[in-house]
Amino acid sequence: MLDEKFTGNGKAVLLAGGGKIYTDIAARFVRSERDLEDIVASPYSKKIVENILSSGHRAALEFDFFIFGLEGYSRVTETQLVRKRLASYLIKSGRAELGGKRRYSVVYPRGVAEFSAPVTLPGGETVNLSGRDLADLGRQWYEAGLDAGLPEEDLRYLKPQATEFKAIVGMNAHALLDWFSIRCCRNAQHEIQHLAWQMLRLCRRAAPDLFAGAGPNCVQLGYCPENALQNARCRGRIITKDDAMTLLRSARGAAAVPPAEDEFAED
Repeated sequence: MLDEKFTGNGKAVLLAGGGKIYTDIAARFVRSERDLEDIVASPYSKKIVENILSSGHRAALEFDFFIFGLEGYSRVTETQLVRKRLASYLIKSGRAELGGKRRYSVVYPRGVAEFSAPVTLPGGETVNLSGRDLADLGRQWYEAGLDAGLPEEDLRYLKPQATEFKAIVGMNAHALLDWFSIRCCRNAQHEIQHLAWQMLRLCRRAAPDLFAGAGPNCVQLGYCPENALQNARCRGRIITKDDAMTLLRSARGAAAVPPAEDEFAED
């Protein structure tokens, strides 16, 4: 039987992270002249964390690490998730031989599951099939392959992108802020956007000082860098980068011009 789930119902669980924050300790190592033991024994400083976040010098954030368990998301979202390479992924195997015990789980939008269209079968007959029908035909074919003794690592080649994936994902706070800036945006696909917001809420609860200003780019930067590609729901509500720069130049006056490239050259 097809194990069917719909997008928007995936689950993220925070397995580790938060509690003691190491960002302020890491930052002290860079500037302090005190002995290491004294630095480590120093009380936590929220002010140091706030200064790091506001300055944009985020290297110290890489010493706070967060581990998540994910399930109920499709391979479509897995593909987009792993584009963020500053992370560790352990994804449930699709090739391990489970002796027919593997659930044929799919995750897709309800509209796709219910949409029907005429398709022509190899014998020439035309039938109306829904997305759910197609997924279930794939399940039947997969299970027949198992019965015939084909290895699961070969059968999975014809599994749909709707196949559910489960994973353990680890990211440091620096990588998470960068990931949230892109995947919490309304321009992100709805399923990975759902995942990103779940993870962000977990991070805010676990480490509020680190993630107080986290979110899509418009939250972190104060403007939308998408410019002409800005999401329609944001137009007129959130200023774009181009418009922000125009206002800034106007406020500075016509005499204020950007420095020439060679002004940054080494002496």
